[in-house]
Amino acid sequence: MELIFLGTSSALPTRRRNHSAIAMKAFGEIILLDCGESTQRQMSLARLSPMKINKIFITHFHGDHFLGLPGLVQSMAFRGREKPLHVFGPIGTSQIIEYIKKLGYFSLNFPIYPHEINSGLIVDEEDYRVCCIPTEHTIPNVAYRIEEKRRPKFLKEKALELGLKPGPAFGKLQAGIPVKLGDKTIRPEEVLGRNRKGRQIVYSGDTSPCSNIIKLSHGVDVLIHESTFDKSYKNRAVETGHSTATDAAEIAKAARVKKLLLTHISTRYQDTDLLEKEAQSVFENSQLAQDLMVVEVTRSGD
Repeated sequence: MELIFLGTSSALPTRRRNHSAIAMKAFGEIILLDCGESTQRQMSLARLSPMKINKIFITHFHGDHFLGLPGLVQSMAFRGREKPLHVFGPIGTSQIIEYIKKLGYFSLNFPIYPHEINSGLIVDEEDYRVCCIPTEHTIPNVAYRIEEKRRPKFLKEKALELGLKPGPAFGKLQAGIPVKLGDKTIRPEEVLGRNRKGRQIVYSGDTSPCSNIIKLSHGVDVLIHESTFDKSYKNRAVETGHSTATDAAEIAKAARVKKLLLTHISTRYQDTDLLEKEAQSVFENSQLAQDLMVVEVTRSGD
């Protein structure tokens, strides 16, 4: 499971920071969190294929979080996409998708399914689930929690002792499928240990500090929280429905998350160490995200 930060700026892009977007590589697909302008170009720089995106989760409809959608959709169409694309977001998502379908001249040969959501469980797949909760911004914004389902620990050393080699056989056994090795059959229970907690991440979108984020983020492996300002701009943060680095760190601490990643950085900051150090003074395991930064999300105990 990897998080690739495609854009970490706030309302305006800079030479070093693109508009908001995060790609999550997991479960055999790419999950996209927000889709600011130039997201598809950032994906190219990160060597990620848009064709592997099945689901896009938009937090809210300020332009820096969704205006990359039209170009991404048209590029998918140009490449001959046929499989469906699911777009999740607050009220207004269906209307936005209809606008995108009619924007300019292009042929759309795949269905786009909009899902207008507010709170609760919104996706329940074999390997993971996604839930959301409303937060406090100047317009409707939802935060997302992506949670890997519990799976037995794969005992790699045991599998190697039985004569297996890393490859497709490992995947089959982890999926509960027996594997033939010569004249013997290796059963999943021979190489699977006890169930372990799946990995969990939360993405805030734009928000003032609020109890819903603490509730959604409780105990997660990674909290990705906006950090538009430093604490000297607290009044400005309140006025605009944003958070400071201190706010984000206090939420991480209250929610007992394992790691805090700061994003959505105001263009006023050339020296972003200020924000990172401010957060670390409250919550030590804080890191400020950079464009094209890759963060591996490991399981507890890995």
